[in-house]
Amino acid sequence: MADWHDGAPPPLTPPAFPEPSRSTHPPRVLMLYGSLRERSYSRLLAEEAARILDELGCEVRWFHPHDLPVKAPGLDDHPEVTRLRELSLWSEAQVWSCPEMHGTITGVFKNQIDWIPLSMGAVRPTQGRTLAVMQVNGGSQSFNVVNTLRVLGRWMRMLTIPNQSSVAKAYNEFHDDGRMKDSPYRDRVVDVMEELYKFTLLTRDIRDFLVDRYSERREADARRLPSEERPQDRTGGKGL
Repeated sequence: MADWHDGAPPPLTPPAFPEPSRSTHPPRVLMLYGSLRERSYSRLLAEEAARILDELGCEVRWFHPHDLPVKAPGLDDHPEVTRLRELSLWSEAQVWSCPEMHGTITGVFKNQIDWIPLSMGAVRPTQGRTLAVMQVNGGSQSFNVVNTLRVLGRWMRMLTIPNQSSVAKAYNEFHDDGRMKDSPYRDRVVDVMEELYKFTLLTRDIRDFLVDRYSERREADARRLPSEERPQDRTGGKGL
């Protein structure tokens, strides 16, 4: 890894807040869920969340993971991989809904995140986007999955909202037609989606500003210098 540290760090100045601007299009929300079951409660929970987002005026799109290949070399041009990445780029916010399996997230869900790269050239398909996390349980309430999803969201450089939803004994919480029963669990889902909506409106126009990093600016500045002046050359650092 190249070393940009030559004993002369650039001066630190307060970040300049960008000129205010307001997008007028509906917030763009991508829904992801983590099960292939015909009656998937993580999907039903996401569908209930999508209905709430629709009432709030959002534009909602879905990625269904049934035909997504397992992450492996040579499959980056698979049409479902391409579609997932395009949807992530399109989104301004995402909702992740996953069942708990052996105390953590399912392979179905993790496979989707594994297919979304941290960067695509100069573009980061998740950076700065808002994120809401939800989980369903077959038994008592747990927070293992939402905690793991938060770790993933941070790794993907997303802005995960404070609120979250965890639905215990999910098989008792949905009508036969798939709609969620009126309950404190549904109230929490409404709370989470309202919060996602608000945070998305507040941050979508300044997301690049919010996740801009000193270390990356320093590296970019060093790369732009003539080779004889680059810190990694002066300090003997080697790039990979």
